[in-house]
Amino acid sequence: VQLQASGGGLVQAGGSLRLSCAVSGSLFSIDAMGWYRQAPGKERELVATVTSGGDINYEDSVKGRFTIFRDNAENTVYLQMNSLKPEDTAVYYCNLQSHAPNVRKIIYWGKGTQVTVSS
Repeated sequence: VQLQASGGGLVQAGGSLRLSCAVSGSLFSIDAMGWYRQAPGKERELVATVTSGGDINYEDSVKGRFTIFRDNAENTVYLQMNSLKPEDTAVYYCNLQSHAPNVRKIIYWGKGTQVTVSS
């Protein structure tokens, strides 16, 4: 299973970016997909997740600015980021939660994509 993330880059404060993460390979299930980020010197933190049932969760600082959505047919998850702030600067990681018979939870990570917001 591979998660291919793309869409990062350099943007001025107030600008927008859209991240995408495409999943390839064979999976028993996709229970949730989401995005995490890690800024220099900080721990990785949750940004947004969406479950197979459509439940969505956002980190407080991105509520109202970021939108997560999935294309189930393409096994792709997106993160639309608007009104970006310098504090959003981080490496963003795609995350997938799955399970299998006799394995309650399996976590997959994509390679990070750098998002840099200049002031």
